[in-house]
Amino acid sequence: MTDTIEDRAARFAIQPSYHALGGEFIRPPQQTLRHLLDAFGVADDGEGVSLPVLRAPEGVACFMPEGEMRLWGVAAQLYQIRSARNWGIGDFADLCDLARITGAAGADFIGLNPLHALFLANPAHTSPFSPSNRRFLNPLYIAVDRVPGFHPGLAPAGLQALRDTDLVDYPAVAAAKLAALRAIWAADPGDPAAFARFRDGGGALLHRHALFEVISARMVAEGHGAGWRGWPAAFHDADSPEVRAFAQAEAAEVEFHLWLQWLADRQLAEARDACRAAGMKIGLYLDFAVGEAPDGSGTWSDPELVVPGVKIGACPDWFNAQGQDWGLAPLSPVKLAALRAAPFGALMQDATRRAGALRIDHAMGVWQLFLIPEGMGAPQGTYVRYPVEDMLRRLAEASQENRTLIIGEDLGNVPAGFREVMAAMNILSYRILLFERHDHGYIAPCHYPREALVCLSTHDLPTFRGWWRGDDVTIRCDFHLISDEAARHQADFRWTERRQLLEDLGHAGLMPWDDVHRIGAGDPPAHLVVAVHRHLARAPSRLFAVRLEDLAGEVAPVNVPSTVEEHPNWRRRLGVDLAALPDTDLFRDITGAIAAERPRASP
Repeated sequence: MTDTIEDRAARFAIQPSYHALGGEFIRPPQQTLRHLLDAFGVADDGEGVSLPVLRAPEGVACFMPEGEMRLWGVAAQLYQIRSARNWGIGDFADLCDLARITGAAGADFIGLNPLHALFLANPAHTSPFSPSNRRFLNPLYIAVDRVPGFHPGLAPAGLQALRDTDLVDYPAVAAAKLAALRAIWAADPGDPAAFARFRDGGGALLHRHALFEVISARMVAEGHGAGWRGWPAAFHDADSPEVRAFAQAEAAEVEFHLWLQWLADRQLAEARDACRAAGMKIGLYLDFAVGEAPDGSGTWSDPELVVPGVKIGACPDWFNAQGQDWGLAPLSPVKLAALRAAPFGALMQDATRRAGALRIDHAMGVWQLFLIPEGMGAPQGTYVRYPVEDMLRRLAEASQENRTLIIGEDLGNVPAGFREVMAAMNILSYRILLFERHDHGYIAPCHYPREALVCLSTHDLPTFRGWWRGDDVTIRCDFHLISDEAARHQADFRWTERRQLLEDLGHAGLMPWDDVHRIGAGDPPAHLVVAVHRHLARAPSRLFAVRLEDLAGEVAPVNVPSTVEEHPNWRRRLGVDLAALPDTDLFRDITGAIAAERPRASP
């Protein structure tokens, strides 16, 4: 009997059908299955792979401190911090100051957006979740005025204008910082022995990343793109004679970019130390993106590790009827299976080295990813399975070695049994109040799982003020992410959500009943914002995170998923200076309420 295309796909862990978030049974087009088989390099007579089973490996689990632990911290977008000394973008010195401020309020961690390297030659590429390379850091977060050898004469003439903007001007910030850093590098690059140790320890992949940045800058100057797919064909291969000749000719420039990575790594370590000095038990809580840009440093440096011509996304759901195309290159499940997930383990070692906690974006990616062939839309995608036991084993090894807590973002289409595997691995679940509902309203915080991080919302969701006002529904409708009918339904349901939440606060003794009946759909009063944070902080869950935007009283969202130019994603700065933040009533009242529910234990 001849195998069907569905049979062949299934043998290589490509799902010929799946259940969507709403329970619908979906069969992707046969063209999708053929494209994925071709992208995986599967021959017509291929024998298939050992089909993965969703279970935890025996004998290993991620790091978890002993004893009870109910800690809280602040989730921040580093770029959004406004200060009198930074250069128009939050930096690692601001992170040190944020550690001192929030540590004094009782916080035990600072959660950050991914700090991965983006594209220095294209600073307008701003999404931290679409990195060029997840192994390395974004040099724009370097605090230039804290680099040894800096002097005030290196500050740009337009520095105050950069500080005064409401949106980060990434191209101007990049130009100003790189000019000053080049001047420092030329005059006094610092400790040569320490730099040499860092450079040599980073090995071939660090050198290739630095080389990529140099080629990228040259290509942009010559009218090509910053990503390698837009370069002349001779430069697509990192081992080509042309690339080797370029590297030799531009060795000094490559050294400069290696030096930038060294500075960023040193300053991140200083921020980690500042968290410890502030009494934080966890400290830096870093974020690991689910994939990399298909034309970035990571795919250029190690092309056999990724699947060409395929992008990661999400199937259609309530928030986006067309599904989502995240434009990210996936790691090859075939390659990972053959190597027992060793490359993923190396990524996890790098990611946990400076982290007291690590959030795995879209944690279900250790088991399955929704993949979309290039040229097709998200409705034509399907799920592909990964060697989950090997992936989890590598993650646990890195977590234990570096004593790093692991949080898995288990939102969206969570497969049956996946959260049980997370629990067996000591991976904390990620629970958002706005999503934690049953048929009659919100799940009471007392019923939240202990092994979880809880929060009101996250970077892809509105601020609490924006949610209360229904701004997110209006934005989704305006950008045609949902239909007018869906927008009306969601707006009507938001009225129900507000009433249910107010009643929960009333029953919890956190809101006077007069206010429960009086407060409407306008801007929420400050005492409501405080009350809802205190309400959720009462959950038994190990970790609670409050967004820096909510502490600062922000309204506009950080990011609107599925938009690029339509909304200023990843650019909006806080409306209040960091130094002034702890003196605001809202900051004091929210952090005071959380600290009362989650007091810091004596060391």
